[in-house]
Amino acid sequence: MTDRDTGVRSERERTRDLFARLAQTRESGGAEHDDLRSELVVAHLNLVRFLALKFGNRGEPLEDLVQVGTLGLIKAIDRFDLERGVEFTTYATPTIVGEIKRYFRDKGWAVKVPRRLQELNLAVNRTSEKLAVELGRSPTVAELAERLGASEEEILEAQELGGAYNVLSLDAEVAGEGEKKAQTLAETIGSADPELDLLEDRANIERALHVLNGRERVIVYLRFYEAISQTEIAKRLNVSQMHVSRLQARALEKLRAFLREN
Repeated sequence: MTDRDTGVRSERERTRDLFARLAQTRESGGAEHDDLRSELVVAHLNLVRFLALKFGNRGEPLEDLVQVGTLGLIKAIDRFDLERGVEFTTYATPTIVGEIKRYFRDKGWAVKVPRRLQELNLAVNRTSEKLAVELGRSPTVAELAERLGASEEEILEAQELGGAYNVLSLDAEVAGEGEKKAQTLAETIGSADPELDLLEDRANIERALHVLNGRERVIVYLRFYEAISQTEIAKRLNVSQMHVSRLQARALEKLRAFLREN
């Protein structure tokens, strides 16, 4: 067994241990529960970033996608059950990706439209196409309402709000200048992501986080991942700003020592 295999196994064992302790504190809650939850979040931020990078060419800032993906990670942590018999990363990946995809779907609406009407609008479009084939003509509002189990007013409202949906496929061709060949939209917005150069550094830092205790990890996460001030962190942890400063300094020194040795 290689050192890498041993490291992966120990990381999985540590994750299972954290979830076992989290389950024990779930009903009572409190600081210990919050610390364990934050520790699991920090431990899996690299997974979130890895998945967010897959959507990095769609015109949204990577950090925004990471934040959205982190919401999915937190949902997965809150719902995960060790008795499922699956690795947490396997369980969490669809939830994180689903949250990012939902973000893009919501971003496609030019104005804020209730989720119910968004989904109804999409259902109306799909059903209209099916009924047109079945009937040999465009379906009426009443026929759509009957097929979808909705009122005619809801169908009309969904159709009217369809104009608020503004999505252009990344595969759509954009006319080139002069004699230039047309390009797809994705090709016109694609660019080198400077964050990729930092990915290895971030991975090394997150790998080193196991040398910190729970409170130190929470402070590092809030300070450097969420960009929250020491004063605000102190309020959240109900300690002094000076104490947060000392814990942060101690945590950073531990990380530096680990990275120098590894």
